[in-house]
Amino acid sequence: MAGLIKREDIDEVRQRTDIKEVVDGYVTLKGAGLGSFKGLCPFHDERSPSFTVRPQVGRYHCFGCGEDGDAISFIQKMDHSSFHEAVEKLAARIGYELRYEDGGTGPSREEVGKRQRLLDAHKIADEYFRAQLLTPGAAEARNFLDGRGFDRAAAEHFSVGYAPQGWDSLLKHLRGRGFTDAELKLTGMFSEGNRGIYDRFRGRLIWPIRDIAGDTIGFGARKLYEDDQGPKYLNTPETTLYKKSQVLYGIDLAKRNIAKDRQLVVVEGYTDVMACHLAGVTTAVATCGTAFGTEHIKVARRLLSDDGSGGEVIFTFDGDAAGQKAALRAFEEDQRFTAQTYVAVEPSGADPCDLRQLKGDAAVRELIGTRKPLFEFAIRATLRRHNLDTVEGRVAALREASPVVAQIRDSAARPEYTRKLAGWLGMPIEEVSRYVGAAAKRGAGGNAAGPAGQAPAAAAPPSGMPVFQRPNPGDPVAGMERQALEVVLQDPAVLGGMAWDRFAASLFSTPAYAAIHAAIRATGLAQAADTVSWVEQIRQEVPEPLRNLVSELAVTPLPASTPEAMQRYCRDILARLFELQITRIKADKMGQLQRLDAAAYPEEFQRLNRELMQLEMERRALRSEG
Repeated sequence: MAGLIKREDIDEVRQRTDIKEVVDGYVTLKGAGLGSFKGLCPFHDERSPSFTVRPQVGRYHCFGCGEDGDAISFIQKMDHSSFHEAVEKLAARIGYELRYEDGGTGPSREEVGKRQRLLDAHKIADEYFRAQLLTPGAAEARNFLDGRGFDRAAAEHFSVGYAPQGWDSLLKHLRGRGFTDAELKLTGMFSEGNRGIYDRFRGRLIWPIRDIAGDTIGFGARKLYEDDQGPKYLNTPETTLYKKSQVLYGIDLAKRNIAKDRQLVVVEGYTDVMACHLAGVTTAVATCGTAFGTEHIKVARRLLSDDGSGGEVIFTFDGDAAGQKAALRAFEEDQRFTAQTYVAVEPSGADPCDLRQLKGDAAVRELIGTRKPLFEFAIRATLRRHNLDTVEGRVAALREASPVVAQIRDSAARPEYTRKLAGWLGMPIEEVSRYVGAAAKRGAGGNAAGPAGQAPAAAAPPSGMPVFQRPNPGDPVAGMERQALEVVLQDPAVLGGMAWDRFAASLFSTPAYAAIHAAIRATGLAQAADTVSWVEQIRQEVPEPLRNLVSELAVTPLPASTPEAMQRYCRDILARLFELQITRIKADKMGQLQRLDAAAYPEEFQRLNRELMQLEMERRALRSEG
């Protein structure tokens, strides 16, 4: 069995890996100051780059959505892989041989072979089903396709097949190709009963479901016969290959055009994908037995790329109540595509497959062409639930629609939809804006300022963990403390000599920054030569809600374009921090001096005066150095 990778090897891989080279494989990065690089974030939709990579500290951070991490977590998120797999991939990339606990090893030939055997079984089954579609027993399957406007060429293009009605047709075929029952149980193509395993798909039309690389990883099957007691559509269950939350049917055929046209069309079924592609909408895909969710979004965004030119996601839903509900669910799910998300609903209720049959290919293209922003669809669907001819109905509609408008994350789009809502309701824009603003405050939680302008918490911690308010960017003291932490985290070499003692003795008044300062002191400078590992140790030392903030501070570009300018900037920032500390101490001692009876305590009076003079000399020296 594969063992746990030794901790020191994980640290070595993290330290040796050039995170910029890794990220460059997915995101176009451009220089953003000395040692910093920026690009459009692969984790959320944005028009201006806020995704920052700092190779010196081995981390990335998005100032838009807050995603952050190191090279390992980046590979995990982009490739949907486990921590173990990501470390092994990066180790292979740099030619580093990993060691494992308890004498374990990495992926063995046996494990790699098992996965390949599963893929081989699916490939052979795919070929088998396609061949069966041409047999006399598949007449009903061919009639089904013909009745929906799909000829033999279309069936071949989409690799449509047929599963015979027998209980063990596929089972015998794969056994004959050398597969054992133990292997076949893992494929999801077979069910198990008292007498052993038998074909899961029987007497059904079959669509192969493939991953983005084109490997068949599962199947979707449509009922053809009345005596079939199973569901109308039956898919492969979850297996090591098939994860329905990540699968998009047709992605292997659509991926190039999605990337080229910057468009993704999400339809509801296999025949809808076929109809769209045959009609010229070659960017269509479908989910497989689940709603379009976060994992699908991640897959889609990788194909839509991030060159700043926009891109759009278009959902098509039936025009009935269920279709409208699905559209609203898509709106509420995540909004990761902001203003580029659209919905296309045929007024007659026809889906793309039906529409192509009734009106031809041009009608399918027109359906996609007449898409409406999903925001508008969601608002109008809300308004339809109320009688807008009455005052009471309009007020009720305003109360229900305001939170929908408030959810719009695009700051430029929200005021426009507020105006549209006012027009649809026939109400003053000021009143509608007031309702939308109130809904935004109620729903924003940690994303909106509090009643006294207090900044939101840096993170929503689990129960029992300390709560840290997000430092107020307008507070000059907090700003000074932030700059000092940015400098120290990115260039710990500035803490040489007396600087470390001064820094360690500094008092940070902002709670979040004080906790990070305490973590730096606790970690010490022993590992600071390896900045990547040092920053990671500090992240582990701070409370969980502040780890994201540490990453943010560690990658924030510093305002210097040359190494010399960087050194001056870092020295100046620390000098200002230390001067601020001296000023605080002086104020404290001055207060003590004013409260002291000099006649009663002459020695104490003289001591405080000497300390005040010494502090003033230190302050002037720091200013002189600056």
